[in-house]
Amino acid sequence: MTVEEVYQYLCELLGEDRILGLEAGARDPFVIVAPESIAVVADVLKNDSRLSFDHLCDLCGVDWRAVPERKVACQEPRVEVVYQLYSFTHRHRLTVKAKLPRWRDETEKTLPEIPTVSGVWAIADWHEREAYDLVGIRFIGHPDLRRILCAEDWVGHPLRKDYEFPLEYHGIRGR
Repeated sequence: MTVEEVYQYLCELLGEDRILGLEAGARDPFVIVAPESIAVVADVLKNDSRLSFDHLCDLCGVDWRAVPERKVACQEPRVEVVYQLYSFTHRHRLTVKAKLPRWRDETEKTLPEIPTVSGVWAIADWHEREAYDLVGIRFIGHPDLRRILCAEDWVGHPLRKDYEFPLEYHGIRGR
């Protein structure tokens, strides 16, 4: 199936309140999913015989905050969770994105939340931990959400655009 066909099928099956859009003109076309519905959509993507996306190739978090000094344009500051899927059965692939506000409830430093998909694809356990650790996205229902790359007492999330690298950590000078 093409991305357009997958999108149409998902809209018919789940409705436009869960499947928010399609970016077919992008270099890597993707389907946009309502964040609160990602676990339900993931279950359909994996278990529906017409789709059979049995492999989660990658899951990552992206911070889309405008950075004026670099002149990077961003229409709406947000974070995204990007899911790269593949079906070994049908040999088709799909990119799915869930867009979240940079901060939950617009309260700064309160991490955005999205349901876990680790119950659908077991490998998501590790990918979600990495997105939590580096980008600061909390995955609700995750069985063991803790840092995976940074130390447990590390402050902040290094891939956030507003992250300030500490000058010192446990007596070790940074820059």
